[in-house]
Amino acid sequence: MSDERDRELAVDAALRALGLDDKARLLAGDGMWTLPALPGIGLRALVMSDGPAGVRGVRWTAADPSLALPSPTALAATWDPGLARRAGRVLAQEARRKGVHLLLAPTVNLHRSPLGGRHFEAYSEDPYLTAAIGTGYVLGVQDGGVGATLKHFVANDAETERFTVDNRVPERALRELYLAPFEAIVQSARPWAVMAAYNQVNGVTMTENHHLQNEVLRAEWGFDGCTVSDWLAARDTVGAIRGGLDIAMPGPRTVYGPALAAAVRAGEVPEALVDAAARRVLLLAARAGVLDGAPAAVTRPPAPVDGEALAREIACRSFVLLRNEAVPAGERALPIDPARTRRLALLGGAARDARILGGGSAQVFPAHVVSPLDGLRAALPDGVLAYAVGAGPGTELAVAGEGFRLVAICRDAAGRILGREEMTDGAVQWVGGLPDGVTYASLHTVEATGTFTPRASGPHAFGTRGTGGFRLTVAGQLLCDDTEPDDTERVGTGAEAAGPGADPFEAFLGAPVTRGEVSLEEGKPVGASLVHTVTKPANTPIEAVAFSLLHREPQRDPDALLAEAVAVAAGADAAVVVVATTERVESEGFDRTTLALPGHQDALVARVAAVNPRTVVVVNSGAPVELPWREDVAAVLLGWFPGQEAGAALADVLLGAAEPGGRLPTTWPARLADAPVTEVDPREGELAYGEGVFIGYRAWEKARVVPAYAFGHGLGYTDWSYEALDIRSEGTDAPVATVRVRNTGTRFGREVVQIYLAAPRGGAVERPARRLAGFASLEAEPGRTAEAAIALDPRAFDVWDETAAAWRRLPGTYTAEAGRGIADRRLTATVRVRPAPFPSRARVTPGAGAR
Repeated sequence: MSDERDRELAVDAALRALGLDDKARLLAGDGMWTLPALPGIGLRALVMSDGPAGVRGVRWTAADPSLALPSPTALAATWDPGLARRAGRVLAQEARRKGVHLLLAPTVNLHRSPLGGRHFEAYSEDPYLTAAIGTGYVLGVQDGGVGATLKHFVANDAETERFTVDNRVPERALRELYLAPFEAIVQSARPWAVMAAYNQVNGVTMTENHHLQNEVLRAEWGFDGCTVSDWLAARDTVGAIRGGLDIAMPGPRTVYGPALAAAVRAGEVPEALVDAAARRVLLLAARAGVLDGAPAAVTRPPAPVDGEALAREIACRSFVLLRNEAVPAGERALPIDPARTRRLALLGGAARDARILGGGSAQVFPAHVVSPLDGLRAALPDGVLAYAVGAGPGTELAVAGEGFRLVAICRDAAGRILGREEMTDGAVQWVGGLPDGVTYASLHTVEATGTFTPRASGPHAFGTRGTGGFRLTVAGQLLCDDTEPDDTERVGTGAEAAGPGADPFEAFLGAPVTRGEVSLEEGKPVGASLVHTVTKPANTPIEAVAFSLLHREPQRDPDALLAEAVAVAAGADAAVVVVATTERVESEGFDRTTLALPGHQDALVARVAAVNPRTVVVVNSGAPVELPWREDVAAVLLGWFPGQEAGAALADVLLGAAEPGGRLPTTWPARLADAPVTEVDPREGELAYGEGVFIGYRAWEKARVVPAYAFGHGLGYTDWSYEALDIRSEGTDAPVATVRVRNTGTRFGREVVQIYLAAPRGGAVERPARRLAGFASLEAEPGRTAEAAIALDPRAFDVWDETAAAWRRLPGTYTAEAGRGIADRRLTATVRVRPAPFPSRARVTPGAGAR
């Protein structure tokens, strides 16, 4: 008998042994990250954890470090589903190490507007590329015996009012764009779970959306996994269970559990709905190996992976070389030959203090971080690298980091020490677990205490973030003392405690507050102590402790800093300027209002470029920013949020040990004003997706506006010629494009061959001018050719017929275009398409997910 059949029998037996109360309890979180254990049926607790670039585990703390991979947008920039699968496997390895059974990733929402604040956590503006990378990621995670969770289902493409917004999405756009990656991944990789989003879609909140969760996801696509709410998203017991939601998180206070059992007994909910949901949860437990008598989906995980090496490889492969001009010596600006470089200037605050991840629930705490300054110092001989700050990404307070050595001490109301924990920075974010020996009921205060050794003399600013009371002392100076706030200051942790419609994440973390300044001397350690009085609102749905000690270095005159950087750059053979966004620019919980780089970073680039013709700018952001100086510098390298090995990977690419392998997964505007779709602010609670199917490059081409850098763009360290494109059809549903390219450069390289499909002109249905229909990575030595056979996405020939509520094949003569990006198409061939039966199959080359 197969493992699958044994698993189903064990699940059926376990379900028969449960009464109504236990079944209802099974669907409710037992804590922040766990489902309950039921020893009577041999069920152990099932543990979940946030991703997607690292596995945090059940405790949001630097005391339990995690591997930090490059951001999801960086992973998508590799255009390599195989590499995404390897990333998934190493994250499964991390999950097993931390006792996690279900990873709450990947995010497969789309980059609809460049202002989306959380785009670093999603892959692309294009649903096909999103589906391909997401399929690889899910297969990799589940190869390792850990479940993957597609999120956020669906149309959760901005952060403003995300907890309540009603996204009004036309049915055709919903099908062709926003549902498309979910559909393809469900059918190609069979994820174990899907997360229901906070938002409404066309008037129905997603946790209660019977049509999308039951009729589309399950009945139409064949999804056999669990649906889990985003944290605190489930609002109504009857609406959620009838709408198809299986698990309401977090616990123990949810709309399920006793409330669900009571609804069944009151006749408001058929017990059969509870049985169906409980069966799906038991199947998840069986796949994860936490149900006795049920064989796990994977009993022999893949061979161990070197996580640090893979993080470095992904970063190199994700870097997108946007520009690489010839310099006066006649060679290209990049790579820089270290043997011929006597002096290399490295400039920018972001070169010293690396931004490796976006802010919010995706954040993890790595054991170490290699900054650009660290990486280049290690790669170059002593005396070659000269560093100056020049300008930083911002002047706001940030979490205390460099120079701080802190420990968190937990005390009860009588002042007795309950436990302690080492801190790697000034943030305490205990969600789902406290230090050993500490209970939430007994905890009264947490003190972050230790020493701070300044790296600059002058007035240092200090502050706090969080809700509740604080007493802050630095170098013996009391900066604030409100450890016992009155009731009006006792803001709860969670949306319900913060008020109707409040965002849970923002309510949880609070806003930064400046508390004062202290004049300190460079290199001289001083004491630092922040005592936080923990608030415990009676109705809070989350037992958590979150606050931060904030710090800002002395603010020097911006012109003086720029002048220092210019002097360093003027005497160097080449100048590398690192610019970046900050956590207050790109993070969960809010959208952006501008694409401008913060601080004086644009001025830094302009001033340096004026004195050094070999100026290379490294852009450290998770999504597009304006680059007003891009035509004035020799090279622009997009580094995304590159993970913990950021500096090592950057040194590899700048110095030529590795080729920048990335291609843009999203269109890069020259100015925000040029972008055809920007709206993220709801009006009276609604956000209209009035652009329909025209987002990303589809919208840019329709508007006939040229961006700074087009979708798919990316240079390398060699050159390619496109020699042949042939199309053959296997029936009506699977045209295959065969592309031959030649490496015409002087070094080994990798090329991402992209196939775009241009629809026939005219017709009754307005369609994008072209769309991505396939891609492949090829490698070749200098002078050699490489060839790829690329199956074109069958859905590229279909549209969603809103009247018939079905996919409709549009036959005719299409044009396949092969090239290096949507704006650099080299070869064309005709594709003749005949009518086909419906529905069309999913678009991504398959691999069977574990059952």
